[in-house]
Parts: sequence; C-alpha cells; structure tokens
Amino acid sequence: MRVAQAYFDVLASQDSLTFIQGQKVAIAEQLAQAKRNFEVGTATITDTHEAQARFDLATSQEIAAQSDLEIKKRTLQQIVGKFPEQLAPLKASIELTPPVPNAMEDWASAASTQSFSVRAQEAAVEVAVREIERVRAGHLPTLNLVGNAGVNNSGLSTTATVNSAADTTTYNIGLQLAVPLYSGGNVSSLVRQAVASRDKAQQDLEGARRTSALAARQSFLGVTNGMAQVKALEAALVSSRSALDSNKLGYEVGVRINIDVLNAQQQVFSTLRDLSRARYDTILNGLRLKAASGTLTDGDVEDINRLLSAN
Repeated sequence: MRVAQAYFDVLASQDSLTFIQGQKVAIAEQLAQAKRNFEVGTATITDTHEAQARFDLATSQEIAAQSDLEIKKRTLQQIVGKFPEQLAPLKASIELTPPVPNAMEDWASAASTQSFSVRAQEAAVEVAVREIERVRAGHLPTLNLVGNAGVNNSGLSTTATVNSAADTTTYNIGLQLAVPLYSGGNVSSLVRQAVASRDKAQQDLEGARRTSALAARQSFLGVTNGMAQVKALEAALVSSRSALDSNKLGYEVGVRINIDVLNAQQQVFSTLRDLSRARYDTILNGLRLKAASGTLTDGDVEDINRLLSAN
C-alpha cells in the first residue's frame, strides 16, 4: 500500500505539472494574440494585462508543481531505494471495475472478522486468557522429584593406631510436595491484573473490528463514488473543450472577451487534473478495500500493473 500510494502520488504530481505547463503555453499564445490585437486597435490593454497576470500565475504554479514532484519522487525513493527517473503511467483509456461483491456490508463484515489488525488482536486476547490460567496456577500445590548424592571422606586418624581412610557415599531420592497457604496476596493481585489485561485486550479487539469495518466502508464508497466521478469528469472534459473552442471563436469574431477564453482554458486544465486524480484515487481505494478486508494479494497488484502503459 505504501509503494502504491507513493507511486501514484508521483504520477499525479507529474500530471499536474504537465497540465500547468500546457496551460502556460495556451496562456502565452493568448497573451501574444492580445498584444497583436492591441497593436492593431481591435482590443484594449485590459486584455493584455489579464493574459499577463494569468501567465505570471501559471509560472508560479509551475515552480510549485516542480518542487512537489521532486518531493514525491524522493518519497518513493525512500521506500524502493532508488530514484524513480521515469515511471510507467496509466494507459490512455482504462476500464475501472466495481468491487466484487458489490455490497458494502459484505466487505465491512469481512473486514471485521479477517482483517490483519483484527486477527492480530484476537491472538492478543488468547494470550491474555492463557496468562490468567498461568497466574492462577500460583495457588496450586506443586510436586517435585528431588534427589542428591554426597561423598564423606573421614581422612587419616590422629590416634596412634593408624586407620585406613574410608569414603562414605550417600544417595537420596524422593518426592517433595509444597502446598501454598498464604503468600501475602501476591497471586491474587497478579490474577486481578491479568483479568484486567484480558478485558483491555477484548475492548481493543472490538475497537479493531469497528475500525476495520469503517475503513472497508470508506474504501468501498471511495471506489464506487470514484468510478462515478471519473465518468462525470470525462463528460465534463468534453463539455469544457467544446466551451473553449466556442470562446476562442467568439473572441475572434468579437462576441467574447479575452478573460472568457482564459477562464475556459483554465476550466479544461482543471478538469484534466481532477480526472487524473480521480482515477488514481479510485485505484488506490480498491487496494485499500482489499487490505482492510485482509484479502490483498500480489495478484491484486499485478492487476493494477496491467493498467500501466509499457511505453
């Protein structure tokens, strides 16, 4: 998920820079045309000033976009270990598919039972339950098998009669039963602490289930709404381009002013930028949805990789 996020952040930043540069070129052409029209007396100086202001703003946005692109590339470099000179972009036309199953509650239910965070917390609850059993065993009697061996060397006698040294070896083996009667309440305190830890682990498990279900719902809505947004932006792009052509023609025949053309150009490039970002967000939300439900695999990444252009 971190690699995918960083990868598409770079692509989005590249697209933003490309669109700003394209807008800057278009504004420059409009600025040159406004200057020519002013020189021949068919336009006012206001048109030139408006175009110059838009051109200067686009230059500032280009600088900011270049800086943002460098930061996004360095972020990806931090993860993969090498600087991404050039990344494969999305294909010009891609088909985004809805989640399967296409039901939000099915994904939320799966996330609340099999997400990685939930499964990890279930293991923590099991550990806490077994810890209670272990601590309670402090009240139980213990039976130990004990044994020892010893050698006794009597040494030389100090009397006039010389006795030979004798070694005595003894062996003992037996059972030792210990019945705890009272140990200052230590075991009882440890049991209460273990019970509290189990309760906390159970509450954390419930919190993990709710968090996973919420993440699944958010990602599901991100996919479905993202697909609808992509379709709407594709239609808006067609309309914006038609409006731009109409404004350019109207400016040439004198029924539109320069600011109308500049606004139409800005609308086209803003729509292109939003469409690009919507596609990336929809793809990422699809990965987040499967990650939230604990079903994300290498195959899902390969499916996304097939949407990228090899050229």
